[in-house]
Amino acid sequence: MSFADLFEGANTSPKKSVLGQLIHGIVVRIESDFVWVDAGFKSEGQIPVSEFKNANNELDVKVGDQVDVVLESIEDGDGKTILSREKAKRLESWTKLEKAYEEKEIVKGIVDGKVKGGFTVAIENIRAFLPGSLVDARLQNEQLEGKELEFRVIKLDQVRNNVVVSRRAVSEEDDSADRETVLASLEEGKVVKGKVKNLTDYGAFVDLGAGVDGLLHITDMAWKRVKNPGEVVTVGDEIEVKVLKYEKERSRVSLGLKQLTADPWTDVDKRFPKGEEFPGVVTNIADYGCFVELEPGVE
Repeated sequence: MSFADLFEGANTSPKKSVLGQLIHGIVVRIESDFVWVDAGFKSEGQIPVSEFKNANNELDVKVGDQVDVVLESIEDGDGKTILSREKAKRLESWTKLEKAYEEKEIVKGIVDGKVKGGFTVAIENIRAFLPGSLVDARLQNEQLEGKELEFRVIKLDQVRNNVVVSRRAVSEEDDSADRETVLASLEEGKVVKGKVKNLTDYGAFVDLGAGVDGLLHITDMAWKRVKNPGEVVTVGDEIEVKVLKYEKERSRVSLGLKQLTADPWTDVDKRFPKGEEFPGVVTNIADYGCFVELEPGVE
């Protein structure tokens, strides 16, 4: 469509002269300080050039472009039609936020300040509030400012210019999705990687990712007798383990470490025939006798 067609359409199409309404206009002239827009009224509206600049302070409009503006007044005392591009941007941003709020969509914003009880977030042309209680628990406060993050809009009131967002809601949804992915990938007999999270008297809990923990029982740590889990693993160790049992209904996972190596008791009678002598190491003395290790895992 040519500029002439756009210009003609702008001047012949009917306009509802309602103050504060979002309307279409055509850029007809650009000066050093003002952009002139024809919105179909008797006089053209002038808008400060600053309202048409992008984040890089560059003019992002040219003559002939169709733009959305807000009608502020028609034929003021000086005979001018007053239009605002800045208010149109805000209305467009509110429309997007309302859609995101109603359809539970994620929005992006930049944390640009700290206030009492939380932070301020710039979402396009709207300033939102991020309560401290709704910050991602994995992020420290000093890691927030200046970052572009994803948020969920949890409260919206355009009349009071009030927008409340949550970062925690997004991270919890991500964690939930990741958790389901990890759980769906588990099956008995599969070898997986994990990190030792903590030790107990009866074994160790291994983090398999996305908050999914598995229990590595002390009896499944090694083929030899283990008195303390710390003899085999320490907190922070990254290890490979085999899934021994997975109860989907309870999301309970049992893991094994010794099952990754051959059972030393297989064919033990062939390696250590009756009647023959072999060197051994005394590993434990009891009232009823002593335990002797013939090889790792065989006592």
